[in-house]
Amino acid sequence: MITASNWTDYEILDTSCGEKLERWGSYLLIRPDPQVVWQTDKKDPGWRRCNAHYHRSSRGGGEWEFFDLPQQWTIGYQGGGLDLTFHLKPFSFKHTGLFPEQAANWDWFSEKIRNRIRQGVEVKVLNLFAYTGGATVAAAQAGAVVTHVDASKGMVGWAKENAEASGIGHSSVRWLVDDCRKFVEREIRRGNHYDAIIMDPPSYGRGPKGEIWKMEDCIHELLKLTTQLLSKRPLFFLLNSYTTGLSPAVLTYLLSVTLVPIFGGTVSAEEIGLPVRDSGLILPCGAAGRWEL
Repeated sequence: MITASNWTDYEILDTSCGEKLERWGSYLLIRPDPQVVWQTDKKDPGWRRCNAHYHRSSRGGGEWEFFDLPQQWTIGYQGGGLDLTFHLKPFSFKHTGLFPEQAANWDWFSEKIRNRIRQGVEVKVLNLFAYTGGATVAAAQAGAVVTHVDASKGMVGWAKENAEASGIGHSSVRWLVDDCRKFVEREIRRGNHYDAIIMDPPSYGRGPKGEIWKMEDCIHELLKLTTQLLSKRPLFFLLNSYTTGLSPAVLTYLLSVTLVPIFGGTVSAEEIGLPVRDSGLILPCGAAGRWEL
């Protein structure tokens, strides 16, 4: 399992009964997690003095219960040679605007970017379904020129705030609100190429004009299209999945049949997870597939 273990401002304290107790900087949150199927004793005092608790509804969705939490706060990440700052706030469906487990991928690709740049070569990165920009700011701080694409104007605005807080200059990132597939198709027609591609697609979503995205139905065709955007000497391709059923073995197969016949290289895929302080175990948080030369 790939583990994001370099956090100081974030940690999972405990897990039980379908929920996880987390520390985000100075604040404790309780949020649901479908992976937590065990019912262990909630001995950590944080369960009884959290700052906010997201309650899932039996009818779907849910809502936050707030005790003492600001509307927005920040945390930092210092790992893998990075020094990043992220704005957080509780919003729809339990999220805070950051997936901490992705720090393991930030560490991995940031070192690859730095090594290529040390050779005197510019690195252009395309980040699709880029959300609030965790991967974007990590790649940009490592020295890459990044194109950030997401269908949500609000998420792109949030990502810009994270970039500014992390000291990322305006010239390092191109910000685009667009449907990812349509953007890729236009880039192919324009003849543009990238040295690395990051994809963090949702299980289900809609584009700015109502375009429907369903991971299982769309991912292979999008992968084949996106492969056409890679440069002659590509650096890496990262594909994340939070979709039930798309296991690491499936990601390995997808990347192997799509990229290896064209570029060679190697593929690896594993579950990605976060350490739990009180148990000493790892909570799985999805899967990451990596292709590299």
